[in-house]
Amino acid sequence: MPADRSALGAFLRSRRDALTPATAGIAPFPGPRRVPGLRKEELAVLAGLSPDHYSRLEQGRQHTVTDDIVDALSRALRLDRIEDAHLRNLAAPLRRKRSSTWESAQRPDPGLLRVLTIMDHVPALVLGRRSEILACNTLARAVLGAEIDAGAVLVRWLFLDPRARERIVNWSDYASAAVGAMRYEGGRHVADARLTVLIDELRSASADFARWWDDHGVTDRTSVDKKIAHPVVGCLSFGIESLVSPHDPEQRLIIYTVEPESSTARALPMLASWGPASAVSMG
Repeated sequence: MPADRSALGAFLRSRRDALTPATAGIAPFPGPRRVPGLRKEELAVLAGLSPDHYSRLEQGRQHTVTDDIVDALSRALRLDRIEDAHLRNLAAPLRRKRSSTWESAQRPDPGLLRVLTIMDHVPALVLGRRSEILACNTLARAVLGAEIDAGAVLVRWLFLDPRARERIVNWSDYASAAVGAMRYEGGRHVADARLTVLIDELRSASADFARWWDDHGVTDRTSVDKKIAHPVVGCLSFGIESLVSPHDPEQRLIIYTVEPESSTARALPMLASWGPASAVSMG
């Protein structure tokens, strides 16, 4: 994730490719089409820009990108809320983005940790930057596996540990959302060297990660229902909810919710009885 405009250009190109003239509400320009979506000239007209100006943006040669231009591009590309935020992160002044390098070690937010400690009836964990697990409870380890523990990197386990694919029935849905969340985080923290190293590692080691990364899709850790194939109690179904720390927006408490009186709700007390109802954190 170099601190230049190449990431902005690649994102614009990916969204332009995904938008057809019919979807954009315009008549296609005459002549043979060699692109899957809008031509550069068509998008330039939609955004009220000259073709040359838009070409410079997509080629990463436009150093300054004003808010008015970002607004116009977002409308023309019909971006959703998260895509719009990602576009603004990529278009932010480079000097501001270079100041965002993370150096200090992560520690779980005390408030989130207190909430986690009393949540002994459902799986829960605290995630920090780069999807690092800062704390987790007994049920999270019982449901996902003993390898899920404080200090582990959730997205690395998700893509590089074969047990993740065996355990998560709807692995593709959950994993693709995790890639979108990591790309969104990367747009906010382009100077985070450790995040860059992690992304490069996953792109090299996992064809699935590389494919979804190259799609340039973004999510904000969107809640995705998770189905677990547990080796002892069988199929478990969870809704995933996320609570952001009011003191540190980079930390979230991830809670696995269940339907009352469901088979999953009946199975959790059995899993909880296998170990002490405690939370493990990085301290």
